[in-house]
Amino acid sequence: MIPPEEQARANFYGLLARLLYAPPDAALLKAIAGESLQGDLAQPWDELKRAAAQADPETVREEYETAFIGTGKAPVTLYSTAYTIRHSIEVPLAELRGELARLGLARRAEAREPEDHIAALFDTMRHLVAEQERDLEEQRRFFNRWIQPAIDPLCGAIEGSDKTTFYKWVARFAGRFCTLEHMAFEML
Repeated sequence: MIPPEEQARANFYGLLARLLYAPPDAALLKAIAGESLQGDLAQPWDELKRAAAQADPETVREEYETAFIGTGKAPVTLYSTAYTIRHSIEVPLAELRGELARLGLARRAEAREPEDHIAALFDTMRHLVAEQERDLEEQRRFFNRWIQPAIDPLCGAIEGSDKTTFYKWVARFAGRFCTLEHMAFEML
């Protein structure tokens, strides 16, 4: 059994992975609306909680599809490499696949998205936190390489989009959570 604070971190990563992989159903919206938090995440959580309490699942599904799937090119991409590639010769997906293989992780056959989808990266962090034999240094390396460079521009794109309403609050919560994670990792 992992310590409560580590379980909470794993749960936050899992929730963000779930919210960014697919739109939440009524049960998940109700669960978010029913939870309270204290501490540094209280304000962005309260905002997300209020948004979840007022959200209609069908409207949120339409928002997700319009903002992140779209017809043709999506208005907002959830692929981290879109925010981090600086040169056309970079091959971050190959590097990421190698990193995941080193960690003993592989893409599920039924997965529809490439490994650089932010939901997959958050789910990998959930796994690294929840798996007791993974140390903080390994978590720090993965977070700093694959999530930290993309999270601010990604959250900014979500918040700045005229296609998002509920997901603006998801982005604010994700941004604050990742800021706290980055600060904690910097103290290692």
